[in-house]
Amino acid sequence: IQARERSINSSRVFLVVLSLASATYKAMACRAAASACCPAGAGFSGRTSAPCFPTAALAPTTRRTLRCVASLSGIGSSSMQAGQLRGGASITSRPGMACSQGKLQRIGRRMLTVLNAGAAGAMGGHGGSGGKPVEGFWPKLLVGAAIAYIALIVLIPFANVFVQAFGNGVHAFAEHLLDPDFLHAVKLTLLLALVSVPINVIFGLVAAINITRNEFPGKVFLLSLLDLPFSISPVVTGLMLTLLYGRNGWFGPALAAGGVNVVFAFGGMALATMFVTLPFVVRELIPILETMDLSQEEAARSLGANDWQVFWNVTLPNIRWGLLYGTILTNARAMGEFGAVSVISGNILGKTQTLTLFVESAYKEYNTEAAFAAAVLLSSLALLTLFIKDKVEAAAAAETKK
Repeated sequence: IQARERSINSSRVFLVVLSLASATYKAMACRAAASACCPAGAGFSGRTSAPCFPTAALAPTTRRTLRCVASLSGIGSSSMQAGQLRGGASITSRPGMACSQGKLQRIGRRMLTVLNAGAAGAMGGHGGSGGKPVEGFWPKLLVGAAIAYIALIVLIPFANVFVQAFGNGVHAFAEHLLDPDFLHAVKLTLLLALVSVPINVIFGLVAAINITRNEFPGKVFLLSLLDLPFSISPVVTGLMLTLLYGRNGWFGPALAAGGVNVVFAFGGMALATMFVTLPFVVRELIPILETMDLSQEEAARSLGANDWQVFWNVTLPNIRWGLLYGTILTNARAMGEFGAVSVISGNILGKTQTLTLFVESAYKEYNTEAAFAAAVLLSSLALLTLFIKDKVEAAAAAETKK
């Protein structure tokens, strides 16, 4: 037993010495790489024009330097997962400053932010040109299988919607678009989006800023609550709201006494839509705000700016692309919601029927042309959302490269 303990202790000492040697080597290699990358006497900053580490096209040498800086900064592989380091900031040089270890740590975090976020910063934009060509039989086979799978699951059904909608000509398609019940469903869908999207955008903005700027008991629990709409089935959401605001629910009798109807009315549909679209903006902004440099806000306050001026002139310009992206996702989710709205609305034709409910109702009544006409409109809204999303990502990428 004593011999075994001595062996274990010797192994521990060896591992400690090996770790110290590895850390020393990494620090020396990192400083050498930083000296080779930046001019002599150059420091690092985030707001000048001369690039020290080009973020538009990171070379392999720069990537190795980045990993080295990350290891010196204590940033492991676990912190480089999606959603933990996001934002996007260019690393630039400023003459007359020294490359201290603290600066190197900030460089590592910012460069990992750029590398992991892609071209569109915190929005999970399209990747850069860091991949390699597909060569060999098995890689090509895997790519072909992926394309075939996407075509079978997404492209072919999507194209079939348009084929079925225009099967009897454009005139028949236009007649269904002018149907009063169809127009009422379109109007109700737009009204639900008009109500739920601004409320959740404002809530998400305020919640994200307060969560990232403050530490308080129950913060982790609050973040878990924000993810609740992602994990609960929309049908269960509609059932919960019906049990709360129904005739025999907790709040139903009091609301009915005041002449307010929630279930089978627009109010309940708005509540259900707001619930399912709650997390998008706040979850899009939290990673950006967590990686944002607070020195700009502190400088603005030191110059006499109040909280509103700091938000409008400093915070909002840094998060505007993430805010816009979250707004797009919220609007898309609001217009396409089915389960929660179906339960709490009652799916009453011409009264509480949205576009998604109209598709189901028309298809069940064997009015397939009207169902496909409504599906075409919803698909067109989805294509418009994707187009705006790509434009936002391109604009964010162009700003990141500046």
